[in-house]
Amino acid sequence: MIRFARRRLFPIAAGAWYFSCATGLAQDAERASPTMRAGMIGLDTSHVVAFSRTINAPNAEGPMKSVEITAAYRNGMPDNEFSRTRIDEFTKSVREMGITIYDSIEAMLPHVDVVLIESVDGRPHLEQARKVIAAGRPMYIDKPMASSLAEVLVIFREAREAGVPVFSASSLRFSSGFQAAREGKLGKVLGCTAWSPYHVEPHHPSLFWYGIHGVETLYTIMGPGCRTVVRERDDRVVGYWTDGRTGVWEARQGYGAEIETPEGTRSAGKYEGYGPLCVEICRFFQTHEPPVAETETIEIFAFMEAADVSRDRGGRSVEITEVMASAAEKAKTIAKSRA
Repeated sequence: MIRFARRRLFPIAAGAWYFSCATGLAQDAERASPTMRAGMIGLDTSHVVAFSRTINAPNAEGPMKSVEITAAYRNGMPDNEFSRTRIDEFTKSVREMGITIYDSIEAMLPHVDVVLIESVDGRPHLEQARKVIAAGRPMYIDKPMASSLAEVLVIFREAREAGVPVFSASSLRFSSGFQAAREGKLGKVLGCTAWSPYHVEPHHPSLFWYGIHGVETLYTIMGPGCRTVVRERDDRVVGYWTDGRTGVWEARQGYGAEIETPEGTRSAGKYEGYGPLCVEICRFFQTHEPPVAETETIEIFAFMEAADVSRDRGGRSVEITEVMASAAEKAKTIAKSRA
């Protein structure tokens, strides 16, 4: 349901009250277009604070002017240190922004038009997504989309069958340099090495936690089409594309990528923060057109799971099709367990 925008309120010091009043009418007029109410599920990641500040900013531009984060559900995973140790801090920050905190997903959903699933742990995402799908709300799912490729397949299938738009992506994807490389503006891409930090969370495949940022960068530049994956070292994975190109993920400090072109090796740019992703999320909420193809997201997760299979087999080459077939069988079991 579309509501008319109200003024975005943030805590204001008493000394700034007069200035706020003087500028309030202009800001109200600027933001007086129909606005979608967005709800967040999971307050155990710094993304909920960053996204709320970016999307709800009084001077937000473009697609973000038509979306306002108004509601949230706390969630949390006690056995995940990243969740357990940070959820109170982030919940407090979100509440201080004037965002209403609900006691359950079911209580929140009637009060929002679109949803961002933000739980830092991928394990609850499938059940969270099912509740959003049942309510018919378009949703963005933050990384990792789920805790297994099989669950990713189930989410996409159930959302598709219900006609509910969904997408998932790392914020790295929308950095301008990586997009320019994808579009061929930096030269013909003959190969790519992308990197990101590498921290393993024991309840997820090894690259799902932070490695996913580098893998998503790799796929943003190379596009889908990987045939086989080899884990040469714990911190280096090589993919061989069907067209003969090679894509490499490496664990390094920071985020970035280099591409091989006919003119030589060159940088493909750097990480540009959460702003570009927030714009794409809000554009998606308006158009219902995912900025990333379902098939590409699925292949990203197949690549990451294939990396662990290769590791477990002593670094031998693993076919993406083998990993996909195994996940498809597991997805059937997940679907049957719900029936």
